[in-house]
Amino acid sequence: MDFVLIRESTEGLFASYGKGTIENDAVARETMVITRSTSERLFDFAFRLAQRRKQDGRPGVVTCVDKANVFAAFAFFRRIFNERAICFPEIQPRYAYVDATALDMVRKPWTFDVLVTENMFGDILSDLGAGLIGGMGMAPSGDIGDEHAVFQPCHGSAPDIAGSGKANPTAAFLSGAMMLEWLAVQHRTPACAEAAALLRKAIDRAFEKGTLITSEFGGNASTGDVTRAVQVAIDQLAN
Repeated sequence: MDFVLIRESTEGLFASYGKGTIENDAVARETMVITRSTSERLFDFAFRLAQRRKQDGRPGVVTCVDKANVFAAFAFFRRIFNERAICFPEIQPRYAYVDATALDMVRKPWTFDVLVTENMFGDILSDLGAGLIGGMGMAPSGDIGDEHAVFQPCHGSAPDIAGSGKANPTAAFLSGAMMLEWLAVQHRTPACAEAAALLRKAIDRAFEKGTLITSEFGGNASTGDVTRAVQVAIDQLAN
């Protein structure tokens, strides 16, 4: 199971945030926004990522996740996807409705490579993806623009357990690996890609014996325990 979910984060249904209306306590309205310029950038990013993943042995497939059979906005979204797919002939475009995608993420997640979707659908599917790999403590993310990016665990902050040592740092480490991979591409720095690969391998090694179990899985491994295990694995792999 090795897939990436790309979610547009400025438009879609979230574009209506703070702008919805309730009329006479009888009708509520929100507005979805899909623009050509933003969608083209989104799809080009997804196809370029699939190109790089294909070089590393992945299938080279981008799946457009939408509800084009119901909404005109998503039919427009899919049409733009088709137009941009022509520019990347070595990458296979696929199409899936969001409900079928949720089903197949549970039934056969290994069939996906790169998925690209609207903001609201991506918000929902990203939590499902986190659940597939063990929970929010294992799920990294990045907010990536044309020139700048921010990387952080999907779970955000957890002030209720601050200082207790219960937080699983794995998502933060994997977010760091994503950052290094982005820097490698953005600044053409191979050393960053090598560091990212080393970090990912170290995380795998730290957990491979099945004895490092954090609190959300019913274990007692603390934030420090996981950190030390990954540090040891890095030292072993680096030497």
